Amino acid sequence: MKIHINDPLDKEALEKLKRELPQAEVTSEHFEKDILKQKIKDYDVLIVRSATKVTKEILEHADKLKIIGRAGMGLDNIDVEAAKTKGIKVVNTPGQNALSVAELVVGMILDIYRFITRGTVGLREGKWEKKELEGFELSGKTVGIIGFGYVGKHLANLLRGFGTKNLIYDVIKVSDEELKKYNAVQLPFEEVLKNSDIISLHVPKNEKTFHLISDPQIDIMKDNVVIINAARGGIVDEKALLKYLKNGKILGVGLDVFEEEPPASDFYKELLSLPNVITTPHIGASTKEAQARVGINIIDRIVEEVRNLK
Repeated sequence: MKIHINDPLDKEALEKLKRELPQAEVTSEHFEKDILKQKIKDYDVLIVRSATKVTKEILEHADKLKIIGRAGMGLDNIDVEAAKTKGIKVVNTPGQNALSVAELVVGMILDIYRFITRGTVGLREGKWEKKELEGFELSGKTVGIIGFGYVGKHLANLLRGFGTKNLIYDVIKVSDEELKKYNAVQLPFEEVLKNSDIISLHVPKNEKTFHLISDPQIDIMKDNVVIINAARGGIVDEKALLKYLKNGKILGVGLDVFEEEPPASDFYKELLSLPNVITTPHIGASTKEAQARVGINIIDRIVEEVRNLK
């Protein structure tokens, strides 16, 4: 059996894979699309993270492939339907990196409210903007959490220490017990948008969620709203963000993900140049602890699926 890891995996996870499946031939190297398309015909198992796009075009050459493992939660970089058509099992690791993403969101909110990045840059440039950088307390604010899955729950739990009021929107009804646990109230989508000081997105990217936040949604939000997207690029209409950032409706934006990655166009140069835009290069899940959990979990899933093969 040939197992190929096309994106970097935690060292301990790789060692565990070799221990659990000693007869398997394991290779680990990143191949770009054209090379992977040539080589995939030889693999029984393919393991990826978010960098590799497992497209229908690639899967057409996967003559032996039985399992695709996605070390992470989302599956938008894998053509799941094409894999299903070929009888290929797709497994992932939901929830293993959720805490890391939630902590980054809290960091972005605090950065925007207290001008941490702007203050740092200003001091490096010789500025002393003490009077200009009067911020806001997070304590007592209303936070709208759009999507109450693994990340949304971790975020609500972290925010309890700040004494925030948490408004939840999710397509699934959240139990009264869970709402009480997270000091949260579940409301319709527009009501969450209208009543939140801070809005954080935690939904998958699909046809229904593409540009879920655009001009009409921002227009009904509070003045000085903060918007955070650490989910997937495309959930928020970034051109609408730029418009409302420039007219002062939005206090600040935190972006870990972008429609175009890396964000290199002239549009992004303008967006990222604004002092109230806090950005990171898609690192929500990039902590030592999360990557260790994700790596071990995907290996456990792969080993289980391999042993179940007939």
